[in-house]
Amino acid sequence: MLKWLDNHQINQFVRDGFVRIDHAFSPQTAEEARSLLWRDIDADPNDSATWTKPVVRLGMYTQEPFVAAANTEILHRAFDQLVGPGNWIPCRSMGTFPVRFPSPDDPGDAGWHVDASFPGTDPTHFFDWRINLRSRGRALLMLFLFSDVGENDAPTRIRVGSHRDVARLLEPAGEPGLSFQDLAQKLDTLPQHPEQLSTGKAGTVYLCHPFLVHAAQPHRGHEPRFLAQPPLLLRHDLELERTSGTYTPVEQAIRLGLGL
Repeated sequence: MLKWLDNHQINQFVRDGFVRIDHAFSPQTAEEARSLLWRDIDADPNDSATWTKPVVRLGMYTQEPFVAAANTEILHRAFDQLVGPGNWIPCRSMGTFPVRFPSPDDPGDAGWHVDASFPGTDPTHFFDWRINLRSRGRALLMLFLFSDVGENDAPTRIRVGSHRDVARLLEPAGEPGLSFQDLAQKLDTLPQHPEQLSTGKAGTVYLCHPFLVHAAQPHRGHEPRFLAQPPLLLRHDLELERTSGTYTPVEQAIRLGLGL
């Protein structure tokens, strides 16, 4: 297996819950993607007076720049290392995009949470989507930076190491797991963790453990922030007990959280 991440990065992922990859895709690809996104935004990229909302949510995108960004050799090698060769499904779309604009207004979506991965009884009700200990359906949370993101540009906030605590919350819930809303209400009971901001140049990607606690924040900068947060989908659910005793870094992190 061809490798991209070194041992330090793998250990960081297991311990902290994420690894940052610079130059994961090209700035040119990011620029092409932004030009397509602007077509679907009721605002003028050259006139900040038209940026009247703190956040605009755009759907899934399947055009070539988006698919190309998600399928570089660098990322494919990293996926193999973190999730296991052949145990992930290549991304054929990119989304959703919460495009954040400079604004004094509360965006209304800045609470701490863990992204859910499979539907509950009502697939149309997002807060009922669920997460379980084997991360059914989801291999990774990914943050794709399609614009330069500095500290004031609404970078996603990450609670370093929180994924291991979330594993302990999920264990008693068994195969059904917890709903997005139920798990979010339990996060205040977790130990405090340092925060990391997902800053970087356009083309940066943060590969995050699916249990990592994260949150949005208001935009205090000057230029719109373009970021996509697609899941990397699992081909087979994670395994936390193997006779071989070998585990992927995603599985290792969960086992570490459970004290195994």
